[in-house]
Amino acid sequence: MTQPLANCRVIELGTMLAAPFAAHILSQLGAEVIKVEPPAGDPTRVLVRGGPSGTFIAYSHGKKSVGIDLAKPEGHAAFAKLLATADVLVHNLAPKAARRLKLTREDCARINPRLIYCHIRGYAAGPQQDDLASNPVAEASTGVMEANRINGRPSRLGPSYHDQFAGAYAVIEILAAMLRRNGTDSAERAAESAAEHLEIGLYETGLHVAARDLVGVQLKTQLLGKPEREPHGEFSMPGYGAYKTADGRWIYLLILNDAHWQKFCKALALPEADDPGLASLRQRKKERERVEDLVKAAVASRSFDDVAARLAAHGVGSTEVLPLERVLDAPQARQPGKLRHVPFRGLAFDVPEFPRRDAAQDATPPMPPPQLGEHTHDLLRAAGVSAAEYEAMVAAAAVVVAGPDDFAWAPVRRET
Repeated sequence: MTQPLANCRVIELGTMLAAPFAAHILSQLGAEVIKVEPPAGDPTRVLVRGGPSGTFIAYSHGKKSVGIDLAKPEGHAAFAKLLATADVLVHNLAPKAARRLKLTREDCARINPRLIYCHIRGYAAGPQQDDLASNPVAEASTGVMEANRINGRPSRLGPSYHDQFAGAYAVIEILAAMLRRNGTDSAERAAESAAEHLEIGLYETGLHVAARDLVGVQLKTQLLGKPEREPHGEFSMPGYGAYKTADGRWIYLLILNDAHWQKFCKALALPEADDPGLASLRQRKKERERVEDLVKAAVASRSFDDVAARLAAHGVGSTEVLPLERVLDAPQARQPGKLRHVPFRGLAFDVPEFPRRDAAQDATPPMPPPQLGEHTHDLLRAAGVSAAEYEAMVAAAAVVVAGPDDFAWAPVRRET
């Protein structure tokens, strides 16, 4: 099956997560992704025991790597040759770094007038457009962190969701730019074929993700005259959350409405199913502590398997709260098209696929994450760099070529 971006070449110029995540999705949709890395490589190559982290393996498999020192004239010349062959550039360089390296949208448009240029940055246009931001900064500045406290201290969520949201938003913008080009008639096509500038800010991404809560507090302020917040989902709906079973496992219950409540009570044979004082969500909210105690006790009196079977039989949504090491053992995760088997340096990884209906029919063979500079020679020569030019670039240390032993994971020391 031909993938939708099979004829698209993407250059990824980024580190850590936002731009690599965007390029990963484009790769999963069939694009050829060339990861341009500095001589030291993407920092995620050396985060775990001297070698790549889960981030690198999960989001860089299937890509090609070219090592270039963009600060050197010879390196910049090599990059320009490569950029001229690309359809898309996605990067998350800081604005000042992009200017210093002559990689602004204007610089890149001069090299490739048809390029789709996508810049993921801390802040989009505005008074803070040159400020640096990271995932936790986006959480802190858009209200997410203030509501997530550990021992009273505002704390980041853990996973870098805002980076990944920004990467996904970048993909949406890139695909929209492609649609604009493909959808124009012949009279408009010449104008539409000019280089496009796409810009995604982590801060603006955070604002959009938090829109529901930001609008909710405005609503309460106007209705009540004070900025009262909507309660957290788990606390606004009694019986909606995680509860421990008799055998010490945790089950997450989806009791979202009155019908769910009735089914839950019947599943666990609770007499409260007929209690008119708990019939509506509004009533149950008023009796929050009583409902919570009731649900906790009902779940705690039975084993996990018993509770799960009863809930399933009555159509109540639930799932076990799983530790990471057990997530991929689930039959749903093991269905064809959900995971890609990726071998790497003598180890084997099951990497979740970008969710799409035809993933199981994708005949693309799995490619392990590339070694740093693994494809430098072949791609630059194919882009028009002569043999003599290439040798001069290598001599100037402007390009990096992969070595067979560029890293080795430190062995695990086991207790005897």
